Amino acid sequence: MSMKRREFLKTTAGGAAAFTVLRGKAWGQAKPVRIGYTLSATGPYSVGAGITQGPNYTLWQEQANAKGGLLVKGEGRRPIEFISIDDRSEHETAVRFYEKLATDDRVDLMLPPWGTAMNFAVAPIANKYGYPLLGPTAVSNKIKDLQLPYFYALLQQPDQIMGAFAGILKELKAQGKISKIAIAYVNDLFGIELNASAATALKEAGLDVVDVKSYPLGVKDLSPVLKGFKAAGVDAFVGLTYPPDNILATSQAKEVDWNPPVWLAAVGTAFPFYRDRFKGAEGVMGIAGWNPKVKSAGAKEYFDAHVKKHQKEPDRWASAFAYASLQILERCVAEVGLDRPKIKGMVDSTEFQTVAGPIRFVKGSNVSTPGMVGQWQKGEFEIVWPKSLATGTPVVPKPAWA
Repeated sequence: MSMKRREFLKTTAGGAAAFTVLRGKAWGQAKPVRIGYTLSATGPYSVGAGITQGPNYTLWQEQANAKGGLLVKGEGRRPIEFISIDDRSEHETAVRFYEKLATDDRVDLMLPPWGTAMNFAVAPIANKYGYPLLGPTAVSNKIKDLQLPYFYALLQQPDQIMGAFAGILKELKAQGKISKIAIAYVNDLFGIELNASAATALKEAGLDVVDVKSYPLGVKDLSPVLKGFKAAGVDAFVGLTYPPDNILATSQAKEVDWNPPVWLAAVGTAFPFYRDRFKGAEGVMGIAGWNPKVKSAGAKEYFDAHVKKHQKEPDRWASAFAYASLQILERCVAEVGLDRPKIKGMVDSTEFQTVAGPIRFVKGSNVSTPGMVGQWQKGEFEIVWPKSLATGTPVVPKPAWA
């Protein structure tokens, strides 16, 4: 097939990567701005990618093209053309494609894939060819130490996240609501780093962890871990999880009849489908940072637009940051054009007002967003920590599983 006529290709049984170009309605009116990326449509990263980044990429493209395209300094509006594939949750596939985007396709801009490990795999490519890469799903304390000046992380990083976890758990212990904490973490870069940060933050908060268990990516059974925590009398479960294992752990907690007063888990808890799957998930806590009640400019409008286009709500953590990354890119292109070093200079020196609140980068990390904890309460993922940003108060013990 000619690479000049890129069409959507369904992944074959043999595993060929899907390759697609998404053109907006403004196609043909001006030379398009070509933006390349991979996302996981299959494999263990696909759930998160399909909720957090994919819908926001297409929403932003549609909105921009409805206005005639992306405003480029000195050129007017140009339609956005996406060039993307399913990376199948394979780092090697993503790396090869990002190299191709830079060398063969010579795209104007790049967007990141989903997840910490995947972002780390492709960031050196973006850095090598000078493409600013704004990652809304990368979580690692190492970002500030890496020699990758073109890579930026929008989310709270492990020390911030675990600082928030420790803060709320310390208060709950002081109130006599919990005493024994246990941690289960996925054994990849994301889980390993969060666990290391948790160990430090909980120790500094004077909290004891009675058990820590790791498990492999793609785990199929967590019931032995949960039964062990239950037998130990754990009353605060901390899961440093990806969406599939978060769902698995929640499902199996109900199966083994374990309902600790605090269920505090990581990626996936803030997804509306998690709430719906577990009949409201009332009282479940997780990493937070956003809901449509926050006072950030455009937050409610973004929520409504997402629901209108996709017939589903954005998640209550990283979705808003994914959209914010595109707002940042859009502003930079409007003010400095498609000169990538100039875009980098603006990203380095500017605090951006976004639907996720103010965002400012220092050594590649967003320093404007603190760690937060959210809790599902009557259908909304209320921010319950820190108190200064709270949209609700913690409910502990959590209600019984529905």
